[in-house]
Amino acid sequence: MTIIQPTRRALIGGLTIAGGGMLLGGCDSSSAIFDGGERLNQAVQPLLGGRRALAREYALSERSPVFRMNGTTMPGAADYARHLADGFANWRLRVDGLVERPLDLSLADLMAMPSRTQVTRHDCVEGWSAIGQWTGTPLGLILRRAGVRSSANYLVFHCADDFDGTPYYESVDTAEAFHAQSILAWGMNGARLPTGHGAPLRLRVERKLGYKQAKFVMRVEARATLAGLYAGQGGYWEDVADYDWYAGI
Repeated sequence: MTIIQPTRRALIGGLTIAGGGMLLGGCDSSSAIFDGGERLNQAVQPLLGGRRALAREYALSERSPVFRMNGTTMPGAADYARHLADGFANWRLRVDGLVERPLDLSLADLMAMPSRTQVTRHDCVEGWSAIGQWTGTPLGLILRRAGVRSSANYLVFHCADDFDGTPYYESVDTAEAFHAQSILAWGMNGARLPTGHGAPLRLRVERKLGYKQAKFVMRVEARATLAGLYAGQGGYWEDVADYDWYAGI
């Protein structure tokens, strides 16, 4: 018996037709269309570029003269104000959940680890973009040091800022967390990360839209599932505004 394997082109074509059929078939609600669109995006992107494909990197001369500070620019929490006042000398990043060795890392600890610098474009769901230089500690390096368990499927980033009392949070899967361009950035454009851009630490996952680049990161939690994390969609805007979780560019 001969088994014929579909080509990448055929598979992508079939997914595209399936997505189009959803639109033409008249779904019961627009949310079903958007959910289908996200599943299509999530299926097609790895086929086109692979999970290791890199986002485009730019020359220093191509940096944007102005990089907008979006979202929260100053968390209101008293703890954050104290950390800001002492230059984050007593601040710690907690890495826990499904790990063998929970970590409490100071900013100095993170800056002493091997770092990566990348000049990339930030694409906001609101329709604007900017190119900036980011320097930080590879997320995969931190996760290996913590000994992330094989049962962990997601990494959740808990942040110091909040919206109407709900702390900001985001998540990526483990494949994205270990991607070469996934870093916890403590530097921007050759200087320490500014407060308005998420000091002391922000996530950079360069193949994702801007709302995935969580600012003011305080804790990284390894989880098997996103169920039980607030409304269960994996991020603040995913939960409150039905944004796509995958958010691939």
